[in-house]
Amino acid sequence: MVKARKYVVRKHFQGLPKRFDYEIVEYELPPLKDGEILVKTEWISVDPYLRAFNRNLPVPYDQFGYQIGLVVESKNPKYPKNCRVVSHKGWCDYAIIEKKVLEPESESEQTLELQAYKLPDLQGLPDVLGIDAIGMIGATAYFGFLDICKPKAGETVVVTGAAGAVGTLVGQIAKIKGCRVIGIAGSDAKVKYLEDELGFDTAINYKTEDINSALKEAAPKGVDCYFDNVGGEISSIVMGQMNDFGRVSVCGSISAYNEDPRQMPKATIIQPSLVFKQIKVEGFLVARWAKPINQWPKAFEELLNWVKKGDIKTKYHITVGFDKIFDAFVGMLNGENIGKSVVKV
Repeated sequence: MVKARKYVVRKHFQGLPKRFDYEIVEYELPPLKDGEILVKTEWISVDPYLRAFNRNLPVPYDQFGYQIGLVVESKNPKYPKNCRVVSHKGWCDYAIIEKKVLEPESESEQTLELQAYKLPDLQGLPDVLGIDAIGMIGATAYFGFLDICKPKAGETVVVTGAAGAVGTLVGQIAKIKGCRVIGIAGSDAKVKYLEDELGFDTAINYKTEDINSALKEAAPKGVDCYFDNVGGEISSIVMGQMNDFGRVSVCGSISAYNEDPRQMPKATIIQPSLVFKQIKVEGFLVARWAKPINQWPKAFEELLNWVKKGDIKTKYHITVGFDKIFDAFVGMLNGENIGKSVVKV
C-alpha cells in the first residue's frame, strides 16, 4: 500500500484563502486496477482559476489543479513506468489516474477535470514547461489571444496581469505577430521585467500611475486588442480607449476573485464604448479547444518552437515542498510572482 497526502478544501473561501480552509489528509491508496497508473507528483501548478472556481463547488472537495507526475507503477501499457504524465490531480503527492481519464471514450469526458496525457517531448527543455508554456497556460495564451483577438501586424495590444503566467506569454506572442504591446502590472520590478527582458514596448504600474493618462500616452492612436486577465475599472478604462472594431479576449477577473460575491466592486459601464466603437468582447475557457478535436498539441508544437528559438522566454517563481503549496497559492494571488508560480514537490 502507498500512503498519500492531499489537500482537501473544507470551507468556501471568504476573501483571501486561509490555511484553515484546507486540511491535509493522509490516506492509503488502493491497489491498481487494470488500465490505471500510479504517479508520484513532481511539479504542481498554482493558478488564479483555483480561487475563481471555489465559490461554485460544494465542499469538501480535493484541491484540483495541473501537475506533472512520474509513473511509478502501471497497469496501462500506453503509460509505462518512468514516463511522465500531466494531469488535473492537483495538490497531492501520489495519485491514481483512472483508465477513463487516460483513455476517454466520448467527447463528454474530455474535460479539464478528467484530462491526462503524456508530458510532451520537450526536446531537452525543463519538465516544468509542461505546466507552463507547453501546457494549459500556453494553450490559454495561444488560443485565447490568437483565435479571439485575431491580431494583425502593426496593431496595438494591451495585456493586463501582464507579468503573470498567461500575460507574459500573450505579450510575447503579440510581439512575434508584429504587434505593439503594452503591459499593465503591479510593481516597478514587473514593469522592468516586461520591458527589459520580454521586449514589451511599454509597461504601466497600475499602483503608482494614472492608468487613463498613462495609456493615452502609451497608445496615442488607440488600442486594437485587449487581453483581459483582471476585470474591474482598469478594464473599463482600456475598453474606453479602444479603436473601432477592437477585440477583447476575457480570460479572467483576478481583481475581484477575493471579493464578497454579494458585494462585488463596481466599474464604469462599458456599453457605450462597445456600441459606438463596435467592439467585440468574448470570454473563454481553454477547454473549448480540447474538444471535439483536441487542438492543444498544435499549440504546443508552435509554442515549443518559439521557446527553442528564444522568441518566448519563461520565468518561474518556484516554491519547494508539499507543505508549502498553500503559501505558493496565496503568494500568487497576492501578486508576489513574476512569471509562472509552481511548486516542486
